[in-house]
Amino acid sequence: MDASSWLNRFEAHLRDERRLSPLTCQHYRRDLEMLDAFRQEQGLDSWQALDAQHIRTFIAGRHRAGLSGRSLQRLLSAIRTFYRYLLREGGASFDPAADIQAPKSPRRLPRALDVDQTAALLDAEADDPLLIRDLAIFELIYSSGLRLAETVQLDLGQLDLQEGLLHVTGKGSKARIVPVGRQARAAVQRWLAVRPQLAGAEQPALFVSREGNRLSARSIQARLTRLSQQQGLGRPVHPHMLRHSCASHLLESSGDLRAVQELLGHADIGTTQIYTHLDFQHLAKVYDAAHPRAKRRADSD
Repeated sequence: MDASSWLNRFEAHLRDERRLSPLTCQHYRRDLEMLDAFRQEQGLDSWQALDAQHIRTFIAGRHRAGLSGRSLQRLLSAIRTFYRYLLREGGASFDPAADIQAPKSPRRLPRALDVDQTAALLDAEADDPLLIRDLAIFELIYSSGLRLAETVQLDLGQLDLQEGLLHVTGKGSKARIVPVGRQARAAVQRWLAVRPQLAGAEQPALFVSREGNRLSARSIQARLTRLSQQQGLGRPVHPHMLRHSCASHLLESSGDLRAVQELLGHADIGTTQIYTHLDFQHLAKVYDAAHPRAKRRADSD
């Protein structure tokens, strides 16, 4: 089997067996196509022909091209996942990326809105069905800490407005049940009242486009960017920022890291712990603004 056919089979494996989101499958494909181009440049006729030195040369080249340590780690992860599949299917006898480490880069803190900025965004007036839909989407992401891919995949049957619960399918097809807040429930109810104007009874998707099809991730991003500009936030806002804001605000109020981990669907609590750094940043700002010694020191500088 040629190298391109293995890529097609691997993509089908991710989509059909592992049930990863279309966006995640695209990211895997894009990363592996970069490696495939490198393989061809080296005159190698198969995935089996790549060895550890080839992978080191490839990663070093991507690093020189400006990829961050985090992007290189993701690239290596994609390569290892691909080779695990090749090993299973007999397309390779070893993983050339198994012992290769990417250069480390500083961990970036997620950007979040403060409570006032979030209110300014979500308290927009809406009478147009599309804006009513948009506000329902953004309220739901902020209320329940949803990922963008999870939001796109939502179907009507996953939502229980009476109980205020949402059944979510996250990364790796892992299911979780999350609460839906009062304002998010009200926003979704307003959307459901106008949804029949856009979608037929046979459409299972919770959020649909003007044409009645499932709304895409790109459309949600574009609509959020537009709304943030209209509401005068003065900064670009993306859907993941609402998820970060949900986590940060919950942690500020409760301090319950485990509960935030469950809400977000993090497999490792270490991923959730980054929000404790955001919480500390908030504390530091309050301290600098309010503590007499901090104010005195700032005045003397």
